[in-house]
Amino acid sequence: MRRRLQELFRENSSYKVFFLTIIITGLSYGIYKGLIDNYLAEFVEMREFDRGVAEFFRELPGLLLVFILAVFYTFSAEKMYKIGAVIMLAGMGMLALVPSTKILVTAAIFIHSLGEHIQLGMKNTLTLNYAKEGKGGTALGHQNAVNQVGTLAGYLVVIGTFAFLRRAASAPGGAGFRAPYRTFFVISALILAVSALLSMRIAGESRTDETKRRFYFRKKFYKYYMLEVFYGARKQVFFTFGPYVLILFYGASAMVISILFAVSAVCSYIFAPLVGRIIDRFGYKIVMISDTLILVIVCFFYGFAHHLFPMNIAFLICCVNYVLDSIISLASMASNVYVQDISDNPDEMRATISTGVSVNHMITILIALFGGWIWQTVGIETLFMLSAALGLANSAYAATIKSRKR
Repeated sequence: MRRRLQELFRENSSYKVFFLTIIITGLSYGIYKGLIDNYLAEFVEMREFDRGVAEFFRELPGLLLVFILAVFYTFSAEKMYKIGAVIMLAGMGMLALVPSTKILVTAAIFIHSLGEHIQLGMKNTLTLNYAKEGKGGTALGHQNAVNQVGTLAGYLVVIGTFAFLRRAASAPGGAGFRAPYRTFFVISALILAVSALLSMRIAGESRTDETKRRFYFRKKFYKYYMLEVFYGARKQVFFTFGPYVLILFYGASAMVISILFAVSAVCSYIFAPLVGRIIDRFGYKIVMISDTLILVIVCFFYGFAHHLFPMNIAFLICCVNYVLDSIISLASMASNVYVQDISDNPDEMRATISTGVSVNHMITILIALFGGWIWQTVGIETLFMLSAALGLANSAYAATIKSRKR
């Protein structure tokens, strides 16, 4: 790996410490992500609608990012990356220390997410700036892989620690098991502190991506924007409420949820290149349309498995379907290939995709807010059938695209 990175990045750049901060931050995020849903359900006692409200504020920084970068347009990418690290640390520290009330915990999640989104906006910029000429795409792939390795390590820390604690608690003389969420959040904050300190060693004054400072709208990309609306809506249902269904409805523990996330991460890592080859082989239009057929099946069983099978079997079916959804979500790459196909130049492509991310967040924050209300009012069946309907709308709209050879 070290030799490969040396082949991809300029020796006089800060890529070594930059990648070290990425893997450490990924470790912290894996611990946080593996626990947060159970913490909100068991300690903060957030129900369906409350979870949607919390997710609304977690997604809000993604929508605000373009405005934040516009305000701090004079700051270099390195400086913005460092600011994001400090804000993430503040949010995680707050989560570890504040009382388990809905308002304070939601505020901590918002602050952590704000720093996370600022760093996300800078990762690609720094990776491309540090890469050798002609190595940008491969460099981005390695950056994503390193981040996935760190996140997966965080999941494994949660899984291993919970397995040990449960075994110790069930041993003769054990005091019973109680999930140490706050301890994990403290550990996660300490890990982020190390990452923030290391990030201060990143040198240079790379310019931030000009295309991320503004919305870029052109009529010819209208269908892409609409596809992002449909995809963002259906994605958010599973991202927010998929794990919460397993926790509230089936009683899944934090260890089980972390195992599920770890399996999903490994499967996504394995299948991502395959999905990319399928897009290149059969075309983005075919992929956009066909992935919905699997999605309808996934949504049906997620919403109705408990009506068709005993609860233990239904739980396993939902876990399998959650992993399947993470795999078919990789098909979203097809829309980026579509943008590349109709763009006049790389700058236009980057600007359009950046605007698509903001459009995506506009709808996800609404789905997060109203999805919890739908679940609480009419049940999970309606919520996941809505997700299936959005997926079908996505396919129907994708069918109107006129693909062309690049």
